[in-house]
Amino acid sequence: MTAPVEDWPIRARRLADELTTAGKLTSVAWRDAVCAVPRHAFAPEVFRQDRQEHHDPTWRRMDTSTDDGRDRWLDQVYSNIALITALTGTPSGAASRSSSSMPGLMTRMLEALDVREGNRVLEIGTGTGYNAALLSHRLGAANVFSVDVEPDLVDTARERLAELGYRPVLLAADGARGLPEHAPFDRIISTCAVSSVPWVWVEQTTVGGVILTDLKIAFGAGSLVRLTRLPDRAEGRFDPVYAGFMRLRHEPVAQATPARARSAVADRTAEPERRTTTLHPRTPWTSLITWFLAGFVLGDGTSLGYGRFVDGKPTVATITAPDGSWAEVDLDDDHGVHTVVEGGPRRAWRIFEDAHSTWQRLGEPGWDRFGMTVTAARQQVWFDSPDGDLIWHVRSA
Repeated sequence: MTAPVEDWPIRARRLADELTTAGKLTSVAWRDAVCAVPRHAFAPEVFRQDRQEHHDPTWRRMDTSTDDGRDRWLDQVYSNIALITALTGTPSGAASRSSSSMPGLMTRMLEALDVREGNRVLEIGTGTGYNAALLSHRLGAANVFSVDVEPDLVDTARERLAELGYRPVLLAADGARGLPEHAPFDRIISTCAVSSVPWVWVEQTTVGGVILTDLKIAFGAGSLVRLTRLPDRAEGRFDPVYAGFMRLRHEPVAQATPARARSAVADRTAEPERRTTTLHPRTPWTSLITWFLAGFVLGDGTSLGYGRFVDGKPTVATITAPDGSWAEVDLDDDHGVHTVVEGGPRRAWRIFEDAHSTWQRLGEPGWDRFGMTVTAARQQVWFDSPDGDLIWHVRSA
């Protein structure tokens, strides 16, 4: 049995039901938006990855030319999953250029904004335009502003929104600069990650307004933080549940050059140190707050991954910091003991071990025990209270 696109309202309601059951959608107003906005209109092309070869994945566009193919596409679109909607590079070496986030994450963030009728909202990261459509349905398009660094994505999103009767202000611009010509805003929502919060976002938010963004001080190190604009600062706590977005770009992918990219390169000029550890090498992925705390020491540009593949499977976990510090930790163990090889000016895995000890000493707290204060002069992450003893300094981007 085929499912024609005309049946999308049924699918949208099912998606809303799924999000409600999962506790990711509690507001009647936002539920109405999910049911009213056709997500498929913003994702006519969806790309999926062939992971048969772990080290050489291939992206393929979902085939919608047959009834079965269209059914599979609609199943994906109206599920609580992220969709890759635009690529850059070749099929075998491609990377995501744009995506539609998990609907459950989107509704969580929209509800966290706590909007009121008449609020003016700036979205950083237009992407497909689906989130702007939800905002337009909820607040009226005249109160919605959205920017993206990719001009073609903005143009396409504008066309799709207009076809549905939504005409928010969409501009191709560097989101780090906000949108000063249309400020101030009551809410700013960033659907991309930043290593520090641009002060201009605070300046462009009304006192009492809200900024919601993904703070990533290093690769994967951080999560959503909700800040309230106060007269002299913005301050708030992290969301209890981890979330991650693509990094905010300052220029279109087509204009980016290797010289502008920040990458960590291991310094292997000196003899490395060999030792052992009882901390599992996959801990950076299973204890994300530990990785967050380590990121303050290792710095933005630190890379985390796997290496030394044998038959397509990794044998070590790797850390490489911007100063050339690096570590490789064997995934295999000898009765819970793993071999560590470290080099460069600092011992990267030792830094991570220290961060893990700090997290354990604090009682293995969740994200909502951490908060952030942003002023024109500095940015700090704190534990439990902005006046407490534990404070980490965020490096300016």
